Amino acid sequence: MFLAIDVGNTQTTLGLFDGDGSLVHGWRMATDATDTSDALHARLFTYLMKDGLELGLVDGAGVASVVPALERAWRRCLGGHLGREPLVVRPGHDCGLEIAMPQPRQVGADRIANAVAARATYGAPVIVVDFGTATNIDVVDAAGRYRGGAISPGLMLSAGALVSRAAKLASIPVEAPAHALGDTTETAMQSGLVIGAAAQAEGLVARIRDEIGAPTATVVGTGGLARTVAQATTLFDAIDPDLTLRGIREIWLRERERD
Repeated sequence: MFLAIDVGNTQTTLGLFDGDGSLVHGWRMATDATDTSDALHARLFTYLMKDGLELGLVDGAGVASVVPALERAWRRCLGGHLGREPLVVRPGHDCGLEIAMPQPRQVGADRIANAVAARATYGAPVIVVDFGTATNIDVVDAAGRYRGGAISPGLMLSAGALVSRAAKLASIPVEAPAHALGDTTETAMQSGLVIGAAAQAEGLVARIRDEIGAPTATVVGTGGLARTVAQATTLFDAIDPDLTLRGIREIWLRERERD
């Protein structure tokens, strides 16, 4: 079985795939940059045991990390088990996706994985909107090339900043309100945060579609808050929470075929 690990700034997502490519188990844990390889091994063992699985079932693994220290820790953790280095998705890694940007090595591993999976699943052109710690928009043009996108503060990051810097505003449930016109402080904040995130995505996607000459490019939402934002917009053709994990597996499959 193949284990895909997406290390984000706030959360780490793990997915276990069977030989047919089906995601059969998934886990989430808080990202802690101080975790050692031994600590990660213990957590992984606990997750597997809880679901009645054995670590020996894992015969392949891949990591996409935006936290360099944890990339190294996961490499040691998985390398010790597998007896070889796991796949590590990196800028410049040959993943079968042309990165048509002036400085391709600046692209984050999670963004590469999203683009690879989106093209494989939905074809091209395709636009991914990933609602994580940051909101990332990733664009694959009609020729199948990665063209870049946009990065903005994520919804929870914006909510935290709003609450911490505005003395009279309290923390609220992050959910889509019934109307854009909030008639209480809570619904006004929900409108600004959730409907605001939806409107931002709509506006950026519209401009990007125009700039790449693809007015009907497929739009895919992913990330922890994609379903919440999707309640406030008709922008998305699909909500695909496992997109990044599948992208890691797609890159691993390509690497294995080349060996």
